[in-house]
Amino acid sequence: MMFRRTHENAARIGRKTVLSLLSIVAVGIATPAAADMGMAVVPTRIIYPGEEISVSSLNTVEVTNPNLAGDYAQSVEEVSGMITNRTLLPGRTILVSALRVPYLVKRGTNVRITFGIGNMTISASGSPLQNGSVGDVIRVRNIDSGLSVSGTVMADGTVQVMAK
Repeated sequence: MMFRRTHENAARIGRKTVLSLLSIVAVGIATPAAADMGMAVVPTRIIYPGEEISVSSLNTVEVTNPNLAGDYAQSVEEVSGMITNRTLLPGRTILVSALRVPYLVKRGTNVRITFGIGNMTISASGSPLQNGSVGDVIRVRNIDSGLSVSGTVMADGTVQVMAK
């Protein structure tokens, strides 16, 4: 019984000491860290996957959490016009990794397939087998021959076929 009381008293003293040290450390860390942490972009409403993000559904707030990871959007310009891959909740930071560029070429639509060597250019109609943004390599089926080829999505919406 005597050992138990001594152990409980030591535990109480230890907890009080640890708590007071933690509060001193927390005050010392929180004050300088919260001084200038930057800004973050947060949605003002729920934004669902596949939805284009508009400027009217965004708000810029000051970051006060020192434990916030650096992958979040810091300006409205880097988020507006992008498509989200996951549900974005109001007041929560937007991870840049959860965004993508809108697709320029959509699966099942008609596109122009081009192939060029030197001054010679061959073009045909095709049907993309995948969605793609500018610079993406996608598979496209030639409507005339039925063959599938790989090509790069160009800024004008055409798909440039690669030479084998």
